[in-house]
Amino acid sequence: MKFAAKLAGLGFAALLAGLVSSPVGAQVPVIAPIVADTAIPIIVNAVKPKPTGLAKFEGTVMHANIAQITVRAKGNDLAVRTFALSEVATAKMQQIVDKGGYQYGDKVTVLYDPASLKAVKIKGKPSKAL
Repeated sequence: MKFAAKLAGLGFAALLAGLVSSPVGAQVPVIAPIVADTAIPIIVNAVKPKPTGLAKFEGTVMHANIAQITVRAKGNDLAVRTFALSEVATAKMQQIVDKGGYQYGDKVTVLYDPASLKAVKIKGKPSKAL
């Protein structure tokens, strides 16, 4: 009988421990530290172009003379701009006009002052004279 009483006491102790202890909760997931991918290079300082204060307009020539140049934009056929030439560009344009000048459809890049819309430099190869 002593054995049965001990067994009953152990069962009561286990039941009491189950009632008094805190309820079982879900396990907290382990958060692993974030590891950076070593295959991607980290850019510390990007190379920046030198600010010249000039804007660039790329396109094809519609009309050009020693006073102004009219250019149609490269990607947008409806964007047409006319630039007055600066004194330096006028002297250079005079030399180009003497050799035949820019013709309709020549590809050029106009570097211009955004405030006054004056062309400072024109890059592009003029077509051969007729």
